[in-house]
Amino acid sequence: MCTMENTGKPLSPEARRALAEAEARRKAATPRDLPPEVNGTNGPEPTRFGDWEKKGIASDF
Repeated sequence: MCTMENTGKPLSPEARRALAEAEARRKAATPRDLPPEVNGTNGPEPTRFGDWEKKGIASDF
């Protein structure tokens, strides 16, 4: 039986169905062929992870 990792409670049928649908979408998705970014940041996308660092100064917005 599927359980939530943090609580140990069993997942509802709706949650199990949502997880299965998400996994199917991930498997069916085709990778996007994006052009390389010019003068971008190194490392993770700052707008996704919440911190922007430029020349040693970090700002959070």
